[in-house]
Amino acid sequence: MPELIPELSLVQRIVVWALPVLLAITLHEVAHGWAARALGDPTAWRLGRLSLNPLRHVDPLGTVVVPALLLLFSPVVFGWARPVPVTWENLRRPRRDMAWVAAAGPAANLAMAVLWALAIKLGLALPQAVGLPLVLMGSAGVLINGVLMVLNLLPIPPLDGGRIAVGLLPGRAAAALDRLEPYGMFVVLALALFGGLGALLRPPLTVLLGALGEGLRLPVQWFFAAVL
Repeated sequence: MPELIPELSLVQRIVVWALPVLLAITLHEVAHGWAARALGDPTAWRLGRLSLNPLRHVDPLGTVVVPALLLLFSPVVFGWARPVPVTWENLRRPRRDMAWVAAAGPAANLAMAVLWALAIKLGLALPQAVGLPLVLMGSAGVLINGVLMVLNLLPIPPLDGGRIAVGLLPGRAAAALDRLEPYGMFVVLALALFGGLGALLRPPLTVLLGALGEGLRLPVQWFFAAVL
C-alpha cells in the first residue's frame, strides 16, 4: 500500500496525467457520437469520428492554446476537444434526442471517474512499487473526469448542460438560451480568468468526490494524490 506520495517532477506529472486526460477527452466526444448514432444520426460514424485515436479529436485552440493560457493565469485549467458533428435533423425526435446526445459526454466522464477510483482502490491494495503509479494515475483520472463532468453540465451553451437545458425547456425559454451559444465559451473563459469558475465547480465536484469515496469506501484524500 502506498504510504508516501513523493513530489513529482514535470516529466512524471506528464506521464501520470497524459493517459487519463486523453481518455477523458476522447471518450467524452466518442460518447456523443455513439449516442447520436443510436438515436438515428450516423454523421460522426461516417466521418470516422467514433475513433479512440485522440488525434481525431484534438482542437488546436481548446486542447492546446486555452489550457496553456489558463495554466498561466487561472487557478482552474480546462479545455475541450473538437466536437463530433451531429446532424440534428437526422435524429428521430430532434429536441429530446439532442439532450440525450449532450448528456452522453458527462455520463462517460462519470463512468470513467468511477473506474479510475476503482483503480486507486486496487493500487492501495498492491505493493508500493506497483500500487503507487496506479494510485497517482487513478487520482488524475478521477479529477480530470470530475472536472469535465461538472464543467460540461453548467447550463451555458455550447456546453452539454446548456444543450440539455435547451432540449428540456419550453419553446421560448429554449430559444432564448440557444441564442447565447455563440457567446457561451467567452462567458466560461471570463469566469475562469476572474475566479468565478472555480467557485461554481467546487461544490458539485466536492459532492461527486464525496459520493465516490463513500460508495467505494475510499478516503477522499486519495483523489488528490496526483496534485500533491
